[in-house]
Amino acid sequence: QTRSLLGVFEEDAAAISNYINQLFQAMHRIYDAQNELSAATHLTSKLLKEYEKQRFPLGGDDEVMTSTLQQFAKVIDELSSCHAVLSTQLADAMMFPITQFKERDLKVINYQNDHIFSLDCLDHDAAITRYSRLSKRRENEKIKAEVTEDVYTSRKKQHQTMMHYFCALNTLQYKKKIAMLEPLLGYMQAQISFFKMGSENLTEQLEEFLTNIGTSVQNVRREMECEVENMQQTIEDLEVASDPLYLPDPDTTKFPVHRNLTRKAGYLNTRNKTGLVSSSWERQFYFTQGGNLMSQARGDVAGGLVMDIDNCSVMAVDCEDRRYCFQITSFDGKKSSILQAESKKDYEEWICTINNISKQIYLSENPEEIAARVNQSALEAVTPSPSFQQRHESMRPTVQSRPPAARTSSTGSLGSESAALSALSLDSLVAPDTPIQFDIISPVSEDLPGQAKSSGQSGRRTNPFGESGGSKSETEDSILHQLFIVRFLGSMEVKSDESPDVVYETMRQILAARAIHNIFRMTESHLLVTCDCLKLIDPQTQVTRLRFPLPNVVLYATHQENKRLFGFVLRTSGGRVESRQTSVCYIFESNNEGEKICDSVGLAKQIAFHAELDRKASEKQKELDRVKEKQQKELNKQKQIEKDLEEQSRLIAASSRSNQSSGEGQFVVLSSSQSEDSDLGEDGKKKRESEA
Repeated sequence: QTRSLLGVFEEDAAAISNYINQLFQAMHRIYDAQNELSAATHLTSKLLKEYEKQRFPLGGDDEVMTSTLQQFAKVIDELSSCHAVLSTQLADAMMFPITQFKERDLKVINYQNDHIFSLDCLDHDAAITRYSRLSKRRENEKIKAEVTEDVYTSRKKQHQTMMHYFCALNTLQYKKKIAMLEPLLGYMQAQISFFKMGSENLTEQLEEFLTNIGTSVQNVRREMECEVENMQQTIEDLEVASDPLYLPDPDTTKFPVHRNLTRKAGYLNTRNKTGLVSSSWERQFYFTQGGNLMSQARGDVAGGLVMDIDNCSVMAVDCEDRRYCFQITSFDGKKSSILQAESKKDYEEWICTINNISKQIYLSENPEEIAARVNQSALEAVTPSPSFQQRHESMRPTVQSRPPAARTSSTGSLGSESAALSALSLDSLVAPDTPIQFDIISPVSEDLPGQAKSSGQSGRRTNPFGESGGSKSETEDSILHQLFIVRFLGSMEVKSDESPDVVYETMRQILAARAIHNIFRMTESHLLVTCDCLKLIDPQTQVTRLRFPLPNVVLYATHQENKRLFGFVLRTSGGRVESRQTSVCYIFESNNEGEKICDSVGLAKQIAFHAELDRKASEKQKELDRVKEKQQKELNKQKQIEKDLEEQSRLIAASSRSNQSSGEGQFVVLSSSQSEDSDLGEDGKKKRESEA
C-alpha cells in the first residue's frame, strides 16, 4: 500500500513538473521577446484554461484553484494587446519564483528519488539478503553482529530517507500552488505598475481580486509551514518509536506472538528450484486473502494466487542452511511451497495463521475470537504427554486407582463431527486422563502393546533391526501387498471401538493438541498393508517400526471432509493384567489416500476372512477323509473275518460228511469244533451261531 501510494505521489510530481515546464516556457517567451508578448500571453492564457483538463491524481477536484486560474486566464487574455513590459519587473516578479520552483524544488525531488531513496533501498535489500544467508549451524557471532548492525543501519537510513522524501512530496502540493500563483501575481503587479493604474483593463474589481489572491497565497504559505512543522514532529516521534523495529529479529518478550490471527501479510523468502539439486531464494510480499495465499512482486499492480490453503497442512522444515523455514502443502498433496520468515515471531505467526485458515475459521463473523476460543477449549480438553518416560508409560495400560475426572466437550470443533457424536459424551469415547503420544516408539526391550503372541513366538523379543534370523518372512506368502506414504500424527487410548465417532473424536483432540502446543513435525513412514498385519516401515532403513496384527484392527475410518486423515483402533490384551482388554486409536495423515488405505485394509480383512474359512473347510475335509479311511479299514477287516469263517465252515462240513458213519469220527469232529469254539472266544461263537 505504501509503495502504491508513493507511486501516485511520484506520478503527480511528474505531472506537476511537466506542467510547470510548459508554464515556464510560456513565461520565458514573455520575458525574451516583447514583440511576441501578445502571442506569449495568449499561450499562457490557453494553458491556464487547460488546467481543469489536467488529470492530477491529487488535485483533480480543486475547484477553487480551477476557477482562480480561469479568472487569471481571462484577464491575461485581455492584456495580450499590451506591447510594452519592463523586462526588469518581469524578471523579478514573474520569472524568479517559477525558476526557483523549477530549479530547486523539482530537481530536489527528482534527485532524492533517483539517487538517495533508490540507493538506500538497494542497500537495505543487500543487507537483508546477507542476513538471510546467515548459517544456523556454524554461527559466527562476530559476523552475525556485523550483519545485524548493517541491517539496523540500512533500515534506519532507509526509513529516515523515506520520511524526508515523503515530506518533500507533501510539501510539493503547496509549493505547486505558490509556484503558479506567485509568478502570475508578480506579472499582474508589473502590468499594473507599468500602466500606472490608468489602464482601461485594470479596474478596482480586478485589484480587489488580486488582493484576495495575495491573501490566499499567504494563507497557503502559513498552512504549508504549519504542516511542515507537524510532519517534522511526526518524523521525530516515529524515529523514536520505530527504533526497536529496525532489528530483524525483535525480542518476543516485548513483541508477543499472536496465535489467533486469520489474516497476515509481510515479506517472505520463497525457494525456487533452478535445477535437479540447485535452488534460489526470492524475496516477495505475501498476504492472505480469505482461504488463499497471495504474493506480489515489486512493480506488480495486484497480487497473484500462490496456493489454496483451505484444508492445507503446514509444518516446520529444515531447509538447506536457513532458519525459520516452513512448508505449506495443499489439501490434495500435489502442490507445496517452502518459505522462510525473517524472524522467529513472524515464523510462528505465519504457521499459526495458516493453520487457523486451513480450519476455515475465517468464514465466521468473529474469526479471531473463535480461533482463541477453539485453541483455549482444545488446551483444556487435551493433556499431551510431556516427557519421554510418560510417552513410554502411556503404551502400558495400567489400572486406574481413582475415579476418572469428568470431561467437558470442546466448544470449538476442529473437524467435521457427526450428528451422533453430539449425543455422546467424551467419557464414552476417549478414556479419561489419557496422554497423547506424538512420536513413534519402536519396542526394543519389550513386546508391542497390542501385538498378540503366537504359540510359536511366546516370550520372543522383537528384533529392532528387522532381521528374521533366517526364517521366512511372514509377508512373503501374503497375496496382498500395498504400500502407502503416511505421517504419524498421534495415538491415544480410547474406551470404545464400536463406532467411527471414536476415530473422529481422536482426530479432533490430536489435531487440537498439535495446534495448541505448536507441534508441527511429523514422522513419515511407509504403511505396508498385507493379509496378516499392518506395518510401519522406516523409508530410509526399511526397518519395521511398528507391527499391527490384522485381526486386532477392529475399526478403521477416514475423516468425513479432510480425506487425507485416517485412523484405526487396535484392540489389545493387557500387558500386566492379561484379562484386561484395551483399545488404542492411531491417527495418520496421507497424501489424499485415506479412503484408499481404508479400502485396502477392508480388502485385506476380507481376504484373511475367506482364507480362514478355506482353512477351516480344508481341516474339516481332512477329518472326514480320516474318518472314511478308518471306516474302510474296519469294513475290510470285517470282510476278511467273514471270509475266514466261511472257509472254516466249509472245512467243518466236509469233515462231518467223511466221518459220519463212525462215532469216533463224530467225536473227533465235535472235539475239534469245541476246541475251535473255545479258541474263537465269545465273539467267534456269536459269529458262528449267526452264520449257522
